[in-house]
Amino acid sequence: MRKPMVAGNWKLHKTIPEALELVEGLKKDVGDKQDVDIVVAPVFTALNAVAKAVKGSNIAIAAQNCYFENSGAFTGEVSPALLKDAGCSRVILGHSERRQIFGENDDLINRKIKAVLAEGLDVIFCIGETLEERDSEQTMEVLRRQVVEGLKGVAAEDMQKVVIAYEPVWAIGTGKTASGDQAQEAHSFVRGMVSGIFNPDIAAQTRILYGGSVKPDNVDELMAQDDIDGTLVGGASLKVADFARIVRFEKI
Repeated sequence: MRKPMVAGNWKLHKTIPEALELVEGLKKDVGDKQDVDIVVAPVFTALNAVAKAVKGSNIAIAAQNCYFENSGAFTGEVSPALLKDAGCSRVILGHSERRQIFGENDDLINRKIKAVLAEGLDVIFCIGETLEERDSEQTMEVLRRQVVEGLKGVAAEDMQKVVIAYEPVWAIGTGKTASGDQAQEAHSFVRGMVSGIFNPDIAAQTRILYGGSVKPDNVDELMAQDDIDGTLVGGASLKVADFARIVRFEKI
């Protein structure tokens, strides 16, 4: 059995006081949930404060990005070692906004994945196709490339520290959502890719999250799919009630 994970990507939102207010609300609302791994990813400036606030709770802290070097002349970057020092246990890498807005390619993301794993942190590895790629029937080709290139050189034993998040770019911030069947098809394909790269046992153990306009009103249908093991939540993670409802999903 793969334990579900619900991760909230706060993106560029929340001052430190606002972040603390949000996480305190989550602790009160879902602090009793032990059957779901709960993760929040604040902005860099709030990481340490939020990490201290959730210490001893069932909420883990992720960073939204990092660089692949631990130190050096890299102005404006944050390293895996610094994130670990700030209280993070995992890092989101390859998010569609990093790919689309900031031009991160598969090779760069792969270097980041290996650097994060080398530091002993877990990875939430994001993949997904654009609307143009879906409309031109390139979805599986894109996912194949992203998975193969992103996991290149990752040791089989390190896959226990990797969670994959399928996030169709066309469904992020647009109000559109992949149907349960569309999401399941992609998740099943990705699991098959992991099986081919590593082995069926590792594929069976790897958690694959869905990310793409996850809301309280669609999480139950998504989580009913065989190969969807949780969600990577954007906007709905900024409100206690919405995120708590997603954490308390009910399989239909």
